[in-house]
Amino acid sequence: MPKLYIKLNLSLIYFSIQLPMKNIVLLCMLLVSVYSSTLNLSLSSNPSRINPVLSTDSVSSEIESWIFNGLFKYNKDGKIVTELASSYKFLDDVTLEVKLKQNVKWHDGVEFTTDDVLYTYNAIHNPKLYTPLTASYKKVLSIVANDKYTLTIKYKEAYFKALEIWMISIIPKHIFENEKDMMTSEFNKKPIGTGPYKLKELKLSQDIILTVNKNYFGAVPKIEKIRYKFVPDITTSFYMLKQKQLDLGSLTPIQIDRQLDKEFKDSFNIYEKQSFGYGYLGFNLKNEKFKNKSIREAISFAIDRQEIIDILYFGHAKICNGPFLPGTFAYNDKVLTPTVDLIKSKQILKSLGYDENSPFEFEVITNANNSARINLAQIIQYQLQKVGIKMKIRVMEWQAFLNTVVHPRKFESLILGWSLALMPDARSIWHSSSDIKGGFNLVGYENKNVDKLIEKGETTVNKDKLGKIYREIFKEISSDLPYIFLYIPDSITAVNKNIKNVSPALIGITHNQEQWLKIKE
Repeated sequence: MPKLYIKLNLSLIYFSIQLPMKNIVLLCMLLVSVYSSTLNLSLSSNPSRINPVLSTDSVSSEIESWIFNGLFKYNKDGKIVTELASSYKFLDDVTLEVKLKQNVKWHDGVEFTTDDVLYTYNAIHNPKLYTPLTASYKKVLSIVANDKYTLTIKYKEAYFKALEIWMISIIPKHIFENEKDMMTSEFNKKPIGTGPYKLKELKLSQDIILTVNKNYFGAVPKIEKIRYKFVPDITTSFYMLKQKQLDLGSLTPIQIDRQLDKEFKDSFNIYEKQSFGYGYLGFNLKNEKFKNKSIREAISFAIDRQEIIDILYFGHAKICNGPFLPGTFAYNDKVLTPTVDLIKSKQILKSLGYDENSPFEFEVITNANNSARINLAQIIQYQLQKVGIKMKIRVMEWQAFLNTVVHPRKFESLILGWSLALMPDARSIWHSSSDIKGGFNLVGYENKNVDKLIEKGETTVNKDKLGKIYREIFKEISSDLPYIFLYIPDSITAVNKNIKNVSPALIGITHNQEQWLKIKE
């Protein structure tokens, strides 16, 4: 007679019992009924394209993370480990050999091979596609498939991100090889990946449903369905969280400080840490209004960053003084926090010919589905009025903002934020070559010395030497003021206590989602 060991997640007590097989089956069915099969999340805007080669927005990236895989990934401690790759080795300083895992299937059952990696690489370099990823692969000299499961990648020179660039999600060759135009492909709404979940349904401004991939090559998640509820308003999202219509959600500082009652705290675990991102006011440096660094200095002296943090974040943020995050090798702690000096701001404005009768005026644009950015714009508008600067505010729907303002560079200034990887890479945002359509150098920043430092850093694999180079880049960019770097918000996440096995880590709480269990109410 078989012995069954059961872990009761409610009481966390182990026990063993002797039962006939039919009773074991019934007991297992009973235990399964204790758990819910759906994880309820929310999104505040529509994804652009569920295609990792083309998408640039955070919503698309989040959904893609469930559907696709890269050759490598970060583990919970921020170390590089294999994902679709089974192993790798450097044959010399510029040659990387990668072996792929075998018997990995796309969601439609077709086998994943080196053909898919080659296709993804070539798609990134397709001149007909607008993708910001191209810059990351400029150091690749060639990539060759030795067989179905082995790749040899040669770099033009030693490259500090030789592994990181292959964290990009791989797309299927067999889907696209007969497509005329990836930009308009049906795949962008009905993606096929290798990941732990499949996209079941995607309708704009409606729920997005993901179902578990039972043939996943890794650990198959225990939660069978993820439902993203479309909730563009954060107040509504918070209400749904309190009603347990959502299992996980971000909290704003005002919510965690003033709007959580005992019932909420009894029902949710709260995790808070520094986020991997910052908010900024960016200038179009090709616009005549902002070509002169002095006007950007006048604006910087007039903005009280701490006041912004106190009003918007109730202390759950810190002042940002440059392009790389504290705690990374690239952060320069010798760059001082920008000061507030209204007198100096007025003096600069006067020297440039601006006064009460002829004030400096400009427009800032931001997206409508982010109330924090709208409130930020209003605070900055108020602060700039103190020195006589008139800032007009325009708010747009996210996709319209991206397609008609950001990508074609039709703005004077904008309020946005950047999410950054554990390994900072200055090229995509700060190198002049990234000032192209589809590139991330949105403001048209150009500094020849910064370009040289970025290029030098790309061939520096020694971490100490690389850190020195990046701290110099940090200093130069901070001094040039292409942005007004504002704040680094804390990431505050509430998770329903009925979700078991949640384990906070450097890269976030969902790193072990495949182990999560959800107990029914």
